[in-house]
Amino acid sequence: MRHDRANAADLRLRNFRRENPARDKKGFHQMAELVYRPVIGAARTMFKALDLKIDTQGSEHVPRTGGAVLVSNHISYLDFVFAGLTALPHKRLVRFMAKESVFRHKVSGPLMRGMKHIPVDRKQGEHAYAQALESLRSGEIIGMFPEATISQSFTLKSFKSGAARLAQEAGVPLVPVALWGTQRLWTKGRPRNFKRQHIPVTIRVGEQIEAATDQYAGAITRRVRERVQELLEAAQRAYPVRPKDAHDTWWVPAHLGGTAPTPAEARAAEAG
Repeated sequence: MRHDRANAADLRLRNFRRENPARDKKGFHQMAELVYRPVIGAARTMFKALDLKIDTQGSEHVPRTGGAVLVSNHISYLDFVFAGLTALPHKRLVRFMAKESVFRHKVSGPLMRGMKHIPVDRKQGEHAYAQALESLRSGEIIGMFPEATISQSFTLKSFKSGAARLAQEAGVPLVPVALWGTQRLWTKGRPRNFKRQHIPVTIRVGEQIEAATDQYAGAITRRVRERVQELLEAAQRAYPVRPKDAHDTWWVPAHLGGTAPTPAEARAAEAG
């Protein structure tokens, strides 16, 4: 009898959840914000302690309501933090898609899961795609780095088309973002630099790009990449400092006179 009552109670609970998806979604977001907002506060405290000079322009292009795919270049392990700042003026949170290994790390893993970011298994990405699509349709902003990995040349790599396909299927716009200076804090192949060195970080956000369903995702992806490139060049021109000496040119791309690897050298290193 007790077992039958338990089964009946479980059935009622499952039926209630199916009939009240908004209740589940609200609880999901409330739990995420319990972790996300304190993490934002901690990040801002760290930025203040490091005396970072963060220059952001274009945040008004992030939609105040509804879903969107935020697309950024990728030059640092901290890019998701800085890209996420662009949505804060509208009191919005960005759910980033990130490689699964980040979620297995003993420190970053619990935080990433608590903030409801989306783990991506590169061999089986269907689940992550479906989860991102559901979030977009429920009005969330999804953050993506279509280069997939950090660019060690600090130039734009080719973009994968997943962001455009998600935006098309969900019926939401793409928001292009460019980051510059974040590589000086922590990037692939370099030690972290969390000293108080007043490092500037420049962030530029572009106008929304519609993902029309009658266009090829590849064509939309090329247009987004071109816009991110324009924003990146604008951020580089606005960057307020230059390398101090010959030993400080590592963070400047080769085509701008720095000693960062060329795109070809970076590709060869990744292949090796």
